[in-house]
Amino acid sequence: MCGIAGFLAADRLESPERLSAVAVAMGRAIAHRGPDDAGVWTDAGRGLALAHRRLSVIDLSPEGHQPMTSPSGRFVTVFNGEIYNYPELRAELEKAGRAPAWRGHSDTEVFLAACDAWGVDGALQRSNGMFALALADLGDDELVLARDRMGEKPLYYGWQGRYFLFGSELKALRVHPRFQALVEPLALSRYLRFGYVPAPLSIYAGIRKLPPATTLRVPLSGSRMQSSAQSPRAYWQLPLPAADRALSAAEAVEALEGLLRDAVRCRMHSDVPLGAFLSGGIDSSTVTALMQDQSSRPVRSYSIGFREQAYDESTHARAVAKALGTDHSELQVTAADALAVVPHLPQLYDEPFADSSAVPTHLLSRLTRQHVTVALSGDGGDELFGGYARYVQGRTLLGLYRTVPRSWRRLGARGFSLLAGRSWDQLSARGPRSLGVMFSSGRMAKLAEVLALSDHRELYGRLVSQWPDAPLLTRYGAEPSSDAAVPSVLDDEVLARARVVGRECYRCRRGPI
Repeated sequence: MCGIAGFLAADRLESPERLSAVAVAMGRAIAHRGPDDAGVWTDAGRGLALAHRRLSVIDLSPEGHQPMTSPSGRFVTVFNGEIYNYPELRAELEKAGRAPAWRGHSDTEVFLAACDAWGVDGALQRSNGMFALALADLGDDELVLARDRMGEKPLYYGWQGRYFLFGSELKALRVHPRFQALVEPLALSRYLRFGYVPAPLSIYAGIRKLPPATTLRVPLSGSRMQSSAQSPRAYWQLPLPAADRALSAAEAVEALEGLLRDAVRCRMHSDVPLGAFLSGGIDSSTVTALMQDQSSRPVRSYSIGFREQAYDESTHARAVAKALGTDHSELQVTAADALAVVPHLPQLYDEPFADSSAVPTHLLSRLTRQHVTVALSGDGGDELFGGYARYVQGRTLLGLYRTVPRSWRRLGARGFSLLAGRSWDQLSARGPRSLGVMFSSGRMAKLAEVLALSDHRELYGRLVSQWPDAPLLTRYGAEPSSDAAVPSVLDDEVLARARVVGRECYRCRRGPI
C-alpha cells in the first residue's frame, strides 16, 4: 500500500515553504504506508499541496515517483493502490495512437495518460483495481478525489475552517495545524452499536469517508469551494443481471470460478514478492488454491496458531497448505503476544475499532512482512457470499415474520426471556456441549428480542448490532434513519455538539474506570 495526503487553503495565504512543510508533515505521519519513497507537490497560487508515501510494488524505478504529472501537464496525482488492467489500458492507448512517450511502466503513469485521453471519469470507468487518489485538474481548476468501486482503499476528507484536508488515514489530517479533533456524536453512537464507525461517518466532526465508486470535486477557486465538498458523485454502479437470463447452478459455478480465477490472476502481477494469508477456511483456501494453480512455484502462505484449542485454526491451514503444496510459515501466538499488541492499537487504527480480529491480523501481517511485500487474503468472502450466521438466521426469522402474527411472536418472546438466565445455563450444561452453545442464555435473550420486532428492517438492524441501546448512552436521542443529514463541513452546530461530547469524554477520562 501507499499513503496519500494533502490540503487546500481556501484563502491562499500560505507561502510555498509553508505549504511544503505542512504537506511533508502530513506524509510523514503515514510513512508506515510507504517506506520506500516520499514526495510533495505544491501550487501556492491555488493554495494546494499534495503528499505521497510510496510502497514500491509496480515499477520499482525512480520513474514511479509521486506526485506524478500527466504527459500533457494538466493533471497531477497522488495515487494509493493498484490498477490491475493497466497493461490492457496501455495497449489500448497505443492502439488508438494516444499513448505518450512512456517514462516507465507504472500503473499510475498509465492512469494519467488515460486521463489525458478520456478524461478523469473515462479513465476511472475503464480502471479495474483498488485505489484511492487525489488529482489536481489544472485545466478545469479543481481537485478530484476518487475511490475504487468496492472501497478497498481508504480516503478521508473534510473542511476544517477554510482548509480542505484529505488523506489515507486520519493521522495525516491530525497533524495539520488547523485540524480540530472533535468527536462526532453520531459516529460515537454508531461505534457503540456496531463495534466500528460505519461510512460515510468518521469519529471526527466534519470529516467523512469518501464512499466507494465515487468522485468528489472541489473547485480550486470561487464561491462553491466549501459547498461542493458535500456532494460525492458515483462514477460506477453495480450492474443488475438481465431479468431474462437466469443461470443454471452449473453455469453459475462455472462463471464464478472464472471470475475468481481472473481476479486472483490479475492481483498476482507484481514486481515484489507476494504471498497469501491462509486460515484454512473456505475463503482464504480458495484464494490460495487459485494462486497456486496459476503459479510456476510454491506460493508462500502464512497463518498463525494459538495454544488455546478453541481459537486455533492452524491445523486446518496446515492441512490446506500440504494439499496445495505451498511454502507454508506459521506463527504460534501466546496470550502475552496478543496483550503486547493492545497498547499499539490506537496507533494502528485511527478510529475506535472493536473487532477482536484486529490483534491476530496485525500479528499475521507482521510475520508475513518479513518475507513478502504483498499478500492476498479471503477478506470480504463472508459479505459477498452470505457466510455469516446472521444471514442464515435472518432468512429463517424473516419466514417466521411473514407467517406468525406479531402478537404471537411477542408471546413467544416472553417465554424465551424467562428461559434466558443463569438457571437455564446450568440446566443446558447438563446436556451435550453443542446444545449448550446453541441454546445459551445469551442466545435465548437475543432470540426473545428479535421475535418482538415489528418488521424486517428492525430485524436486520438488531442482527448486525452488538449493542442496540447504544444511542441511549450518548444522550443524543435516536439515530437518524439516514446519514444524508450528517454534514461534511464543520459548521457552528456541529462544533457545538462535538464540544459537548469532547468535554464529557475528557471528564470520563479523569474519573474512575
